[in-house]
Amino acid sequence: MSGGELPRRALKRVERTFAFLDLCGFTAYTDEKGDAAAYDVISSFRTAVRQVASERGVRLAKWLGDGVMMIGVEQEDVVEAVIDIEYLVDESRSPLPMRAGIARGRVLLIDGDDHVGSAVILASRLCDRAEPHQILAQAGTVSLQMVNAVEIRLGEHDVPGFAHKIEIVQLTSPGGH
Repeated sequence: MSGGELPRRALKRVERTFAFLDLCGFTAYTDEKGDAAAYDVISSFRTAVRQVASERGVRLAKWLGDGVMMIGVEQEDVVEAVIDIEYLVDESRSPLPMRAGIARGRVLLIDGDDHVGSAVILASRLCDRAEPHQILAQAGTVSLQMVNAVEIRLGEHDVPGFAHKIEIVQLTSPGGH
């Protein structure tokens, strides 16, 4: 060892839950309604995301224009946060509905704040696949400890980048809000 370097440690994988949230139709809305209306929609969305994420202890990894990537240690916190955010977006009478994708898995943690692995990719791809007002996840994301989420099984589907079919579920609150 030279130059004051620490010996390389074994790469470590950590278990995390990832969610990607996106406002549907944002580009067309901006073209039609203009920048001020677009700004108001994003501002309202981000306010809802920040409020719920801070209450649930879910980390906002990065803003993605009209979307966001969220990370949580506990899957229940992430799932319930996404359901709550979708509810707030609807209740605010946002002109643009939200969609989301959620996945959990072991990923590489790089530089302490960057996550690399198939769970990140799957959450992003599920968000892309989701319809307006829809939250998609890999089957098994919801556990019995959750109080405000139920699964609706949608079957096995091909997901780009994955060799095997993924069993996908739609997540909703028990009351269907």
